[in-house]
Amino acid sequence: MWLQPSARNDFIFVILVYSLLIMFTCAIILPLWYILANSFSSNHESMTRGFYLWPNEISWNAYGYLLSYKSFTTAFKNAIFITIMGTLVNMVLTCLTAYGLSKKWLKGRGIFNFLVVFTMLFSGGMIPTYLVVSKLGLINSYWSLWLVGAISPFYLIVMRSFFQNIPEELEESARIDGCSEWRILWNIVLPLSAPAIATFTLFYMVHNWNTFFLAILYINDSSRWPLQVFLRQMLIQQSDSSLAVDLGGFEYGPPVKMAAIVITALPLLILYPFLQKYFAKGLLLGSVKG
Repeated sequence: MWLQPSARNDFIFVILVYSLLIMFTCAIILPLWYILANSFSSNHESMTRGFYLWPNEISWNAYGYLLSYKSFTTAFKNAIFITIMGTLVNMVLTCLTAYGLSKKWLKGRGIFNFLVVFTMLFSGGMIPTYLVVSKLGLINSYWSLWLVGAISPFYLIVMRSFFQNIPEELEESARIDGCSEWRILWNIVLPLSAPAIATFTLFYMVHNWNTFFLAILYINDSSRWPLQVFLRQMLIQQSDSSLAVDLGGFEYGPPVKMAAIVITALPLLILYPFLQKYFAKGLLLGSVKG
């Protein structure tokens, strides 16, 4: 039995959508799977076999090489510290600023909101920002990474909108009961804004974990480099003698590069499923009103 024209069009549309999704999924998964397979290969296989999705013999040498390489583990610890502290600074300043700007009684609220939007369109520039950081004595300090991008104007505006959607009656009731603004923020506003907070925490964590350009500008001490800067040095400067051979005789090669990529991406891949439900809710919250 032939389908009706409308049903046939819907069927064709569904087939087209699924075909495109399968193509995009393969385009994303295949390179990632190749990187994972290559990281478990030997140097000889990775350099002679070409493209493959499964190694002939699984080897953990590349991961053992990296985990025994002191500079890599130091950079990894630096990245974790930068991410945790940087995200904490980002969220504290963003939430406090957004809460203040969401209040209609705040004097000069319109001016401050304009300044926030202004920073989205114009910036001071790289050299003036570097001079300010240098004059403040923050060169080679992680505070240069945390304070320069402490608040994202876009995230601030969205967070302010979340706070504005919270019923004012809740806050008025709390004030009648004697709650201060700090307690209202901590016990009422922040719990009700958990989806938004989880969403922007994830965004800020990704930003801090991938810190690269600011670290190149402000961090001159290689022992304080975050992981991304160290990987750049590691992947580009292959002639460095310290990267040539480890104590076990394993040579630096393509599997080490692939293993470094896997280890770098792993923390965020592990974290994302725990924040996914808040992430989806945070994007949809406030988009539909009854």
